[in-house]
Amino acid sequence: MKQKFHIKRGDAVTVISGSHTGKQGKVLDILPIKQRAIVEGVAMIKRHEKKSQANPQGRIVEREGSVHVSNLKVVTAADKPASKKAGKAAS
Repeated sequence: MKQKFHIKRGDAVTVISGSHTGKQGKVLDILPIKQRAIVEGVAMIKRHEKKSQANPQGRIVEREGSVHVSNLKVVTAADKPASKKAGKAAS
């Protein structure tokens, strides 16, 4: 049976627990077997690539790692802070 999560691909989420607390991003992919999600700009890891014809020197690539879905919360309009311009216009 397929697992159902409170987030889906394309949702804007914020990290509520762990070493990346407070970071926000868009869900790029969900890994249902591991109960983890890949979020844009969160949990960045470095991968070393071997030498190849395209990269004769080899290189270090930075990409997103995964975060457990229990540490993520969907961002709604009410969660986003009000812009500072809106507050100054009222006063």
